[in-house]
Amino acid sequence: MAKYIGAIDQGTTSTRFILFDATGRVVAAAQKEHQQIYPRPGWVEHDPGEIWQATQDVTSLALQQSGANARDIAAVGITNQRETSVLWSRETGKPVANALVWQDTRVSDYVDELGRDGGADRFRGKTGLPLSTYFSGLKIRWLLDHVAGVRKQAETGDVLFGNIDTFLVWHLTGGPRGGLHITDITNASRTQLMNLQTLAWDAELLSTFGIPSAMLPKICSSSEVYGEVEVAGLKGVNVAGILGDQQAALVGQACFSPGEAKNTYGTGCFLLMNTGQRAVQSTCGLLTTVAYKVGDEPASYALEGSVAITGALVQWLRDNLGLINSSPEIETLARTVEDNGGVYFVPAFSGLYAPYWRHDARGVIAGLTRYANKGHLARAVLEATAFQTREVVEAMEKDSGIALDVLRVDGGMVENDLLMQFQADILNRPVVRPAIKETTSLGAAYAAGLAVGFFKNVDDLRGRWSADKTWNPKLAEGRREAMYRQWKKAVTRSFAWVE
Repeated sequence: MAKYIGAIDQGTTSTRFILFDATGRVVAAAQKEHQQIYPRPGWVEHDPGEIWQATQDVTSLALQQSGANARDIAAVGITNQRETSVLWSRETGKPVANALVWQDTRVSDYVDELGRDGGADRFRGKTGLPLSTYFSGLKIRWLLDHVAGVRKQAETGDVLFGNIDTFLVWHLTGGPRGGLHITDITNASRTQLMNLQTLAWDAELLSTFGIPSAMLPKICSSSEVYGEVEVAGLKGVNVAGILGDQQAALVGQACFSPGEAKNTYGTGCFLLMNTGQRAVQSTCGLLTTVAYKVGDEPASYALEGSVAITGALVQWLRDNLGLINSSPEIETLARTVEDNGGVYFVPAFSGLYAPYWRHDARGVIAGLTRYANKGHLARAVLEATAFQTREVVEAMEKDSGIALDVLRVDGGMVENDLLMQFQADILNRPVVRPAIKETTSLGAAYAAGLAVGFFKNVDDLRGRWSADKTWNPKLAEGRREAMYRQWKKAVTRSFAWVE
């Protein structure tokens, strides 16, 4: 009898494979980073072939660690960096170009062009999304317009599109030898091509964006048996769950009731609130998206606040400035000073996402004096994540009419005590970290496990959640609000930098 559930977690900077047992405990895990490619300012690419190879490598490593084989695994779920767009040949499986990453801003001219007729919210009614460089649809159009011969092949279905989930499932289930060309409803909702009400590709949107329907994957639920793996190591195991990474974290945090919310601190920062079977349209700069869909059950929706640069700012401090040698060192450096010294860092490297949606913004460091040193800069880097989160929380409360009592948190940065304490301080409410920290991978495992009966139902999953640590606010109200006003002032300085 199968003892484990596997999860492929393909993120912006690395790929992981994790085996969970029936209690949600991590049995084995392996991780491998991949290259970040920056051909020009604002352009961000990944090599899909490198990601597929990394997926195979980490799967093999985790199986070796655990001594498990395919017969021990009930199913595999996949969670992925969303919006990152890949086009590849149906015949060979080779990408026609590098993947365009969600952070990539090269389609800003398209945003301006489409926004002239109806503004930034032109497609929000159908898709829940504003016009932005963020989503997949315009990335597909760019590749069709700029890679020779690809549009004609896409019109016949000889070139396929997918976010990373689709690319991996296609390869896992046979690739050129009959691989499944599918996506789940959460990833489809991030293309700006799916209608939130019909949950299908929208013909009018495809026509407006200039995208052939023949190249698009079939939209499936987030939890069902799609097919079997054809690759060595996992051969014969069912692929049974797909969730975009932030929706996977929502599921992993067991936020199954309307009003429950989580914030994931990764490369970017993503706050999602479950709104049940109602797609709530935002008036405060948030996204309306699909939260998950289990089998034949109705879809659940979410409000999302997306922040482009949080953990990536720590990496920038490490890789571009060399102020730290490893990401965890930022806490040590930030603790060398008592406060930010009046320094505020707005990391609008690829524009500002929620709640502003300003693709003309660029990064700003404000408040510098001769007093400021690298410790103040490190503290400002961490505080930027917490300030941006507060902006999203305020927008979400206004849109939903629900006040968040606590904030459930996950992701790599939640190990940083200084950041989590400041997050509680600037929000003025408790911040709670769960006992099982691998919530994104766990969400993918939950989706797959539900589909094959490894887990009973969502109530079973809800009962598994427990808290590991809680940070309570300690900052005086006057100080809190003064810092937040200064942050807001710094944000305005980043606007309209790109002419």
